[in-house]
Amino acid sequence: MTNRKEPFNDVIDHMSKIEGAPLDPEMGSLPLGIRIIGYVIIGFTGLMTLTALIFGLLD
Repeated sequence: MTNRKEPFNDVIDHMSKIEGAPLDPEMGSLPLGIRIIGYVIIGFTGLMTLTALIFGLLD
C-alpha cells in the first residue's frame, strides 16, 4: 500500500501547497464551549420530549 503522506501525483502536490491543506489534520474533540452548548440543547430536547410524553399520558 502507498504511503498516505506522499502526494498522489504532481497536480495533487501542487494543489496541496497552494491551498495549504494540513498533511495530518487533528481529529480531536470539539472545544469545551461548543460541547457544553450541544449538551444543553440535547438535554433540553430530551427533557421537553419526556415532559410532553408525561403530560400527554396524564391528559
